[in-house]
Amino acid sequence: MKKSIDLIIISASNGNNLELAKKFQNKSNELSLCSEILDLTEFNIPLYNPRVHSKSAIPKEIQIIKEKLFAIEKWIICAPEYNGSIPPILSNLIAWLSVSGDDFRNLFNGQPIAIATFSGGQGIEMLTSLRIQLVHLGSQVLGRQLSSCFSKPAEDKSIEDITKRLMQMKKLILNN
Repeated sequence: MKKSIDLIIISASNGNNLELAKKFQNKSNELSLCSEILDLTEFNIPLYNPRVHSKSAIPKEIQIIKEKLFAIEKWIICAPEYNGSIPPILSNLIAWLSVSGDDFRNLFNGQPIAIATFSGGQGIEMLTSLRIQLVHLGSQVLGRQLSSCFSKPAEDKSIEDITKRLMQMKKLILNN
């Protein structure tokens, strides 16, 4: 019988943030957690355009990602800072998820999420922007976040602490 996945680690780049995602996965394995990396660069997600796309024409890639995210209660998002904000690949995914059906609020509402970055600078603007957006969508964003760069690489003890804190969180079930 296949073990259920405890944690999904979303990588919004195929470079340093994918390496950071792998560090989170290695640490989760050490903690006897079953985790999976969702590398957004492996998907061919079209740019969301409300003039072109409708709710009836949701790409297959979005449906696959959405089903996976609904099935896994804990998320870590590893994303670089792009021009002082959220990278386009992640922003585009969130836009698609938000129009992919009437249940999109249930995807984010009460969802435990940790956020991390490896950026050329400190990545604080991206972490702040992402936190604001996720909280607006109703998510529970872990208070501690991880900011790393070439001069300040991610430490194993920080990755472990964030993972343990996230695993203590429970998805809030909100009654409508």
